[in-house]
Amino acid sequence: MEELLEILENLHPEVDFSDCDTLIDDKILDSFDIITLVTEINTEFGVAIPAEELIPENFNSAEALYELIERLQDED
Repeated sequence: MEELLEILENLHPEVDFSDCDTLIDDKILDSFDIITLVTEINTEFGVAIPAEELIPENFNSAEALYELIERLQDED
């Protein structure tokens, strides 16, 4: 989780990602941020996020995103 928080904080240092659960709903993350996140997650965690997983629920919080990463890692 620490690696993910670091990636997120590099995108938006002003956001408290450990508490925020409205990253998409409040438009904190935009489409460019999502592309960057997908690339960084692939590099850092070795998982590719498929297009069908690119839904707001998976990106609204660091916790949801980390759960997605763990689920994808388990599927490999």
